[in-house]
Amino acid sequence: MLGAWLAGCASLPSEVDRPVSSALANPSETRLGRAVQERAARAGTRNDSGFALVNSAELAFTSRMALIDAAQKTLDIQYYAIHMDETTERMFDALRTAAARGVRIRILLDDFNTVGKNAQVLKLAFEKNIELRLFNPLPGGRRSLFFRILGSLKDMDRVQRRMHNKIFVADNAVAITGGRNLGETYFGQGEGTNFIDADVLAAGRIVRELSRSFDLYWNNPLAYPVQSLMTAKEIEALKPPPAAAQPGGTAASGTGEASGPPAPAPRKATALNASANTPAPLPASTNLALLEWTWAPSVLLVDKASKIAADADAVEAAQDTTVDGLLQLMAEARSDLLIVSPYFVPGKRMMAQLAAIRQKGVRIRVLTNSLASNDAPAAHVGYARYRKALLDLGIELYEMRAEQEGTLSSFNSLGSSGSAGGSRASLHSKVVVLDDQLLVVGSMNLDLRSQLQNSEVALVIRSRKLSAETTRLIEPALSKGAYKVELQDGLLVWRAPQGSQLKDSRTEPDASLGLKLMLMLIGPFAPEEML
Repeated sequence: MLGAWLAGCASLPSEVDRPVSSALANPSETRLGRAVQERAARAGTRNDSGFALVNSAELAFTSRMALIDAAQKTLDIQYYAIHMDETTERMFDALRTAAARGVRIRILLDDFNTVGKNAQVLKLAFEKNIELRLFNPLPGGRRSLFFRILGSLKDMDRVQRRMHNKIFVADNAVAITGGRNLGETYFGQGEGTNFIDADVLAAGRIVRELSRSFDLYWNNPLAYPVQSLMTAKEIEALKPPPAAAQPGGTAASGTGEASGPPAPAPRKATALNASANTPAPLPASTNLALLEWTWAPSVLLVDKASKIAADADAVEAAQDTTVDGLLQLMAEARSDLLIVSPYFVPGKRMMAQLAAIRQKGVRIRVLTNSLASNDAPAAHVGYARYRKALLDLGIELYEMRAEQEGTLSSFNSLGSSGSAGGSRASLHSKVVVLDDQLLVVGSMNLDLRSQLQNSEVALVIRSRKLSAETTRLIEPALSKGAYKVELQDGLLVWRAPQGSQLKDSRTEPDASLGLKLMLMLIGPFAPEEML
């Protein structure tokens, strides 16, 4: 049966109409472009790029909505995953409104997650003034991710290579980038798990560099217009049936399918005053002019689109990826290195680099997911292999708790009190702070998948102010929202968070027996470059 399936699996089209296009040439002719120039002039800065931290799930949503509302000419949007839910439907409505007033919208989406109800995102490709391309698409149907992968087993090496970049650019003047995908769980609106994530708003010259990287991916042969792969009718046929009505007129839980565009959100409630398992509606927009901008030197680290087409050995030999660039920066640390990486699988070469940094007396702190909080438990397998060796180097390890009291809108809410009941959190931020003066925010994890398989992007910002602000956000999570892992008599022990009234643990805390057994069974065999 498997042989018959593979023999009959579909293939990608060989002749594709892929018109070349590029970012807006003159952003200064737009309101956003002029506003950036005016803010820079008032700041009296010599630096050509400005930044503002996005330190809450609410601001992450409203800043994107504000960019859509403010755009006059173009919106360029590049993501690994866009989930189809009520939160993104609000964003899609705003995109349709922008397109109707003449804004050209280009959406570049990695193809891996465009299955099931998420395939409905692709209908945007058939809207006026909206183009949508899929990067490195898989052939075959979209009803089931399992069968898509099964039909691609003969080309598994290519399937493993994903476009992980996350960029949102308005009028080539203001952008937002970081670790966040688009969906309710990334904006603190999920009913179960919500991701703790980080973004940064950028303005000025660095945005034009982000746009150049977008263009290189957009015009790459691996970017397929949706129309070359399927019709609007085929997408509509994948739409899940409407949820069954419950007494009182509510939809059945667990379907995840919105019955229609959601009603406007009440203005009094925000994501900042609700727990993650009962999220408050998000407001529609925010005023970007009210944000405090910091003007600072910056560098863009971004992988070439050709990384997806290359094999892992060639990528490793080249050592010119986003993660490699980050490791080179980390090697320059003199006193302190703070790392936030939800999936932390260092591998032998990275371990050697971390050891060299420690030999200089640099303090290294790492915040990553615990087994219980990890949304990809298999990735924890790779991390667990190196845990004792990392501790032997003197690296301080913190693993985030899955069950958090209070809100999940930002780092500094972790471990806080004041909420009725707990909510499940999963770390998704990718941040490095070096010597309290260099801040890196991006899409990359410190693992072999980000280094060798996926394409990534990151902003490097030299700013003591932003570095200190980020550290202030993260440190409460270390002390109150995470277990500190230590070695005692050669054995691992998880020290309970401060003030949590929890006990220390000798096994993976908060994790089910099934997860612990999985760790034991697949740990010795799983190839870490695929975790």
